[in-house]
Amino acid sequence: MSNILILEDDPILSKEIKNFLSKHDFECNCVYDGSLVLKQFKLNKPDLVILDINVPGINGLEVCKNLRETDTMVPILMLTAFSEVDDKVTAFNNGADDYLVKPFHFDEMLVRIKSLLRRKEIPQSKNTEISIADLVINVSEMKVFRNETEINLSPKEFKLLTLLAQADGKVISKNKIADDLWDYHIETNQNTIEVYINFLRKKIDKNHEVKLIHTKVGYGYYLKVEV
Repeated sequence: MSNILILEDDPILSKEIKNFLSKHDFECNCVYDGSLVLKQFKLNKPDLVILDINVPGINGLEVCKNLRETDTMVPILMLTAFSEVDDKVTAFNNGADDYLVKPFHFDEMLVRIKSLLRRKEIPQSKNTEISIADLVINVSEMKVFRNETEINLSPKEFKLLTLLAQADGKVISKNKIADDLWDYHIETNQNTIEVYINFLRKKIDKNHEVKLIHTKVGYGYYLKVEV
């Protein structure tokens, strides 16, 4: 039975989420104040965390950032009443793995949760190290280097980069990325993938003359040295 830590200050919604997830064999621990999350996280070591953004004490975005400093692997699902792209980018920048806008259907939340738990494991590769030009990906240790300088990536960024690297220069479609990293099909997921590609470009390519991450318009993305 997976354990889920829920930060939600609406007592009615919090109870509804807990009751729904309990019926699907999840054990839930609910808190209503952002300042309590880290304490509960250390006590219970949950398999997944759900964070509402607008809560008393420390807001969900700051909680997410603090959690990522403690645990880089635990899946984090953000809940918010806002749907602007900037809010999503902020959530992802703070370490969130996924984003659900209120009001939402509990069945969709369940799909997101199951997907995040399935994708918790790091990408599997026959090689423990992948090298492309001066980019080195250590799969087993989840470390990335460009020109011998280590680059800090979020778990989802690392998985996306590894997926592209394992394709050996072939184009990977957005649908393939969604299947492998999110495991569900929703319209907003296309924008989510673009956001993560932009994250990677800023971290992997921005300060380097040779660009490795490329777009094939209408098809998808690929990682290689363009000759």
